[in-house]
Amino acid sequence: MENLLGLLRIHVHRGVNLAVRDVMSSDPYVVVKMGKQKLKTRVVKKNVNPEWNEDLTLSIDNPNLPIKIGVYDKDTFSRDDKMGDAEFDIRPFLEAVKMRLESLPSGTIIIRIPPSRQNCLAEESHIIWANGKVVQNMFLRLRNVECGEVELQLQWIDIPGSRGL
Repeated sequence: MENLLGLLRIHVHRGVNLAVRDVMSSDPYVVVKMGKQKLKTRVVKKNVNPEWNEDLTLSIDNPNLPIKIGVYDKDTFSRDDKMGDAEFDIRPFLEAVKMRLESLPSGTIIIRIPPSRQNCLAEESHIIWANGKVVQNMFLRLRNVECGEVELQLQWIDIPGSRGL
């Protein structure tokens, strides 16, 4: 607890054009990992464009670790099939949180992150001030698979008594 900086809420919104891993569709779910932490969404049956709309919360003590996303197809009688993976760096997001920009109008873009070979962004990601909070919306292009993207939103949660940013 003494090294805890705060919590990162990851809103796993949806998957777009995910790979087919069963006969005609897939039963996808998302696994989010950071260091030794591992969280999962529910399975959405028979859907390559699933809407999870789930919040997963990670405890952040080392902001230098990447967050890894894996998408899998749930199988009943065999190992779950991989449907791609991605990772992202939370340091630009945390830098925006540290700025303490309470006076900005809602909707103001703080930082723009372009897609590049060093990240898995499918399109430019914006870190914005929205309704009194810093949030980052991102579309991640899945790697090691023929197609698919996952839409996420990041939000920081300060914890009283934590080391903080």
